[in-house]
This record gives sequence, structure tokens and C-alpha cells, in this order.
Amino acid sequence: MDAVRFGSMIRRIRTDCGWTRRRLARRAGLSEQYLGILETGGNVPTLTTILELTEVLGANVGEIMRQLALALARAPRKPQITPPEVEPQDESDDPT
Repeated sequence: MDAVRFGSMIRRIRTDCGWTRRRLARRAGLSEQYLGILETGGNVPTLTTILELTEVLGANVGEIMRQLALALARAPRKPQITPPEVEPQDESDDPT
């Protein structure tokens, strides 16, 4: 999951509702500080937290997940770095 995108979606929905971070946090049973961390993408929420936030906001969790999946599919792929191969040590050089 893209924590930054999820957080910005939750923040946008919250502000569209006219809610403060404090109000959403209290209704969702989260601390205001933790909600702030989630909204800035500083942590990946658990499924339980995702469901609670979307329920409290009246948002469609399926639609949010669909949007996140589409964004992830469109995102450029990072090149995979292959670690260099390590040659096995010659055991005759081992002093032990």
C-alpha cells in the first residue's frame, strides 16, 4: 500500500467533510497524533484502522483501495538492483 497516497486521500475526505483532525481521530478511536502520522504517510495503517476511518468518514473502502491500486499500477517502477555475487571463500585460507 502507498501510505502517502492513502494518507492524502483520508486528509482530503476529512477536509471535504469539514472535520478537524481531532474530530476524526476521536470518532475513529485514534490519537490525533497518530492520525497526523497516517495523513502524512508516515505509517502504513492496519486493515482495522482503514476500515474504521472509512466507516467514520462514510467513504467507500472498496473505491479507496481501487484508486490506490490504480495509482500504484501507473507509478513508475523502481529498477531492481541485483546484489553482486559473492565468491565462496577458499577454506584453506581460513586461519581457524
